[in-house]
Amino acid sequence: MSFLFGNRSAKTFKPKKHIPEGTHQYDLMKHAAATLGSGNLRLAVMLPEGEDLNEWVAVNTVDFFNQINMLYGTITEFCIEESCPVMAAGPKYEYHWADGHVVKKPIKCSAPKYIDYLMTWVQDQLDDETLFPSKIGVPFPKNFSMIAKTILKRLFRVYAHIYHQHFAEVVQLGEEAHLNTSFKHFIFFVQEFNLIERKELAPLQELIEKLTTTNAKDPTLQR
Repeated sequence: MSFLFGNRSAKTFKPKKHIPEGTHQYDLMKHAAATLGSGNLRLAVMLPEGEDLNEWVAVNTVDFFNQINMLYGTITEFCIEESCPVMAAGPKYEYHWADGHVVKKPIKCSAPKYIDYLMTWVQDQLDDETLFPSKIGVPFPKNFSMIAKTILKRLFRVYAHIYHQHFAEVVQLGEEAHLNTSFKHFIFFVQEFNLIERKELAPLQELIEKLTTTNAKDPTLQR
């Protein structure tokens, strides 16, 4: 599979972000994985008793980055400049990229370019020990909640693009159950801790209602 991002084309998409073994966050990650294994997603997202909320949000944000990274990686051959000239989630929602630092004024760009910018930006945040400390005793920044909310809001846009523009390819690859489970986990998590505003979730609101209120095995967007 090729990854065509101009001069970045030599890279495969993004390396998986690892939480160091031996850290408390690693233990939390193992706890999260074990609870997920029970199949009860609502239970899996709840803050474990006695744990720090920032650490729990940090561990899960890393996990969602890895999940979305992998899911998007399977459909990059379909998400190209020609088929996705803008970063859209259906006809009503279009996203322009800005990170507030390097790109201060939002720029219109293709979906693959937007997602490359987005995932690179998220990875830079996750790798910054002042924002996402992995060592015990190193405090999270005071604005950590805002940082995490921005990351999760932007990661949601990748799900939204995949569902609206590439669901047929996901079905073709036989990955719709995996995508639905990953997205359902993501939604339960952001709802549990009120991490994404409802208006930001609008592109997938109908799907969110289906996933969170029914036991449908293969919910899809009504076209």
